[in-house]
Amino acid sequence: MRLLLASKSPARLTTLLNAGITPIVRVAGVDEPRVLRELEEARGATPSPATQVSALATAKRDAITAELARPASLIDEDGADELLVIGCDSMLEIGGRMLGKPRTPEVARARIRQMRSSRATLWTGHALARMAIAASGDSYTTIGAVERSASTRVLFSDMSDEEIDAYVESEEPLRVAGSFTIDGLGGPFITGVEGDHHSVVGISLPLLREMARDLGVFWPDLWDWRRSANAASAPSPSNVK
Repeated sequence: MRLLLASKSPARLTTLLNAGITPIVRVAGVDEPRVLRELEEARGATPSPATQVSALATAKRDAITAELARPASLIDEDGADELLVIGCDSMLEIGGRMLGKPRTPEVARARIRQMRSSRATLWTGHALARMAIAASGDSYTTIGAVERSASTRVLFSDMSDEEIDAYVESEEPLRVAGSFTIDGLGGPFITGVEGDHHSVVGISLPLLREMARDLGVFWPDLWDWRRSANAASAPSPSNVK
């Protein structure tokens, strides 16, 4: 069993590594504005924050599971007979608006000025699929899937205009949801977190464990040391009778 992270986020990768799990990384190419636009059109109204981030996470997960379902798509890494594919996406809710990555300095600067000395809610969608090698032996098939979201309240300090300008100049806030990080240069400007701090980084470990359990996966089996120990104790083909 291997965990596959359908994200290029360094923060999510680092969180998993610190939790003793080295994931396989596959970046999902998803048109996020299109996903949200089609979601709103289908519902005829603005979806809830939880629904929006779950839809984005699901789109990322499903893009990877679709790739893995094609012939000749087996992952030749530590004999990955089974995979847990996790897609995540985060957005910041402030003033009734959902904000993704700002992408430009002007947008980031305006958002951070709005957020200072205030509270906002960081929403993170999680979409997990359990896959196993298909009967054909050259691809994977999905044997279970689940989607959930997590929310965490974030308290921002009273940043000065000069501090905001310096932070934006670093370009860090341009690449992250809500224009801030808690595990990087933005950390000193966050005065408190109400809820799971992992979710603020972009992946909730407690929620991910619950989702894995719902799919019949024993969380410790994902730990690197445990997989290595199990592999070392497995009989070699020459000893199997």
